[in-house]
This record gives sequence, structure tokens and C-alpha cells, in this order.
Amino acid sequence: MIIREDVKVGDKTVTLETGRIAKQAAGSVLVTCGESVVLVTVCGADGRPGIDFLPLSVDYMEKTYAAGKIPGGFFKREGRLRNHEILTSRLIDRPCRPLFPDGYRNEVQIVATVLSHDQENSTDVLALLGASAAVHISDIPWAGPIGGLRVGRVNGEWVANPTLAEIAESDCELIIAATKDAIVMVEGECEELSEDDLVEALWFGKDAIQPAIGLIEEMRSAAGKEKVPFEPPVRPEEIDAAVKDFALDKVKDACNLAVKHERYGRFKEIKKEVAKHFEEKWPDQIGDVKKAFEQLKYDTMRAQVLDEKRRVDGRDFKTVRPISIEVGILPRVHGSTLFTRGETQSIVTTTLGTASDEQKLDLLTGFEWNRFMLHYNFPPYSVG
Repeated sequence: MIIREDVKVGDKTVTLETGRIAKQAAGSVLVTCGESVVLVTVCGADGRPGIDFLPLSVDYMEKTYAAGKIPGGFFKREGRLRNHEILTSRLIDRPCRPLFPDGYRNEVQIVATVLSHDQENSTDVLALLGASAAVHISDIPWAGPIGGLRVGRVNGEWVANPTLAEIAESDCELIIAATKDAIVMVEGECEELSEDDLVEALWFGKDAIQPAIGLIEEMRSAAGKEKVPFEPPVRPEEIDAAVKDFALDKVKDACNLAVKHERYGRFKEIKKEVAKHFEEKWPDQIGDVKKAFEQLKYDTMRAQVLDEKRRVDGRDFKTVRPISIEVGILPRVHGSTLFTRGETQSIVTTTLGTASDEQKLDLLTGFEWNRFMLHYNFPPYSVG
């Protein structure tokens, strides 16, 4: 059954369609605004044994044919995701992930493909809206739907899903995701926006997306699949109580070790002691025992901060770790520094170039030149 419905988001008409494309997916929605079109699909599969996280993957892909272009360079087949596609994938992931049930470990894959781009209507928020609709009408358990839109301000007026030209004129660009009851994600940038104006923008965005959320609910009623039953795993209360009795004092002592490496090493030792202590009593529930310990550690740290007004290393809220800054630490680079705060360190280098070193970005909306490039690396040795 093909369902195609229109909804007004601000002064733009957004069309949601399901049942015509990608029929084998658990859920698929075609989202159109103007001549920008995004296909969003979701598929699910059984999880791998032993994992303790939600294996959700989100891929947002912009195909160059969507703007009538051929990829530049020697290789004409489109390859890995570009930086802004990865960032948009994360933009979709953030508001969607928390709405899956606690303890859900089945694989979920969301793929958003830009099929057409009119150089006027942004496709990232269309992909976010489509992801919500696709998951909601699928058989995958989920506590949605959500809606997503961009908010700008042009000539003093708030605008929902502004065009690219309007974004260039706007002093505020926010991407807001919300349920019918609350805002669940905000991302964006503003030019010295007052706190009152920011709050006004947030509520404007939440209200503007409500018609789309209502339409997604209607689509589920008309074409949604029956959700797969899922009962979150419940850990026996006696395990939590036993672990707390055995390890609470040890965890409290470990929380007050000032040296981070020693503190985390002590936590690992206590966790091993807990597992060994209860392996005979609950041989088939050691996983629950370890989870109970992690919960105890979290609760203890939180209580120390809220009740005793102390951080996990014993500092109060006003005490700053010792800071030192060394400059010129590398002889042949243009600029270098070693910044140290407590046990956290960062080596930063700067390289100056000419106009020929600018980065050329080939986007669906045209070419852009990037003169400032910030590269952030988090090597594994930094946490031992």
C-alpha cells in the first residue's frame, strides 16, 4: 500500500511517502521538500552474542547525481563518506538512539540517501525526519516519533527550515529535534544571540515540527508494522543488594584516590574481586553481577558529587587542577605547545600555508574553500 501525505513545516510543504520504494526494508520513507528528495530506510537483525550496547549504525549519503554532477578527480565512483556526511549521520543518531528500549541489543541500520538536491532546501533535516518516520512505521521497538527541523532568523523573524540563501542571511542557525512533549536535541550556531531569543527560537522550533510528528503517527496507524515484542532484561534485586553490601566501602575508598591511573586500576581490581566472590553463587549470572557493580560505581560517584559536594578525586567544585603551558616544544614546526591540566595533556601544533594550500570542498550545493582546518586526534594510549 502506497501512502503519500503532505504536511506544512513553517511555510514549507514536506511530503512523506512510504510503500513505493525499498519494499524489503523494515521501514522506508521518501521525504520531499521542494525538489530535494531523501530516501530513508531502516533494517533490523538479531544482535551478536555477548554485546552490551545497541549496535545502531546511521549512514547519511549524498550522491553527486542528486545535483546533476559527476564526482571530481580520477575515481568517478563515489567512495567513503565525507566529513559533513559523517557529521550529519551523527546528527541523526543522537536524537534517535536514546529512544530504543534499554537493553535492546539487536542490530539496527538506518541509511539516508539524498536522491535529489534543488540547491535550496537542506537535506540533513529531511533525513532526520525521514529516519524518525522509517523507524516508527517499522517493526523495530522504539519510543518515537521525533521531528527535526532547522530554525533561522531573517529580518527579525523566525523561519522554519530556511533556504540556503536565508541561512546565509540569518544570525542564528539551530537544528532542533523534538518529540510531541519535549526537545531532545539542539545543535547550531548563533551570532551573539541573547538568552531570551535562544529560548524563543527553541520553542518556535518545537511548535513548528509538531504537525510533522502528527503525520508520522498517522502513517504508523495506516501502514505501520506490528512492533516486535521486547521485554528489557531485569536484573534480580538481590544481586544489586549483595554487590552493594560487598563492595560499597571499597568503591567509596577508590573514588577518593587522587591519581586517575590508580583510581581506575583500583576499580578494575574491585570488579574482579566482586566477580570472583559471587561466581559460585551465581555462575550463570556473572554478567549481571558485573553490571550491578558498574551501577554501584555510578551511583556512588553521583552521590558523592550531589551529597558531599566532592568530585571523584576528592576536589571540591571550585578547585582547579594544576595547569601548565609549554610553547615551542617542537623545533621544526611553525607553532607548538604542550597544555597540561592535572593528568590531562594535549599537544597542539600549528602550520601556516598559502592560498594554494586551501581545501577545496566539492559539495552538492557547489564549491567551498576552507582556509582553516582543525584536526583532532584521540589516540588510544592517551587513556592507557
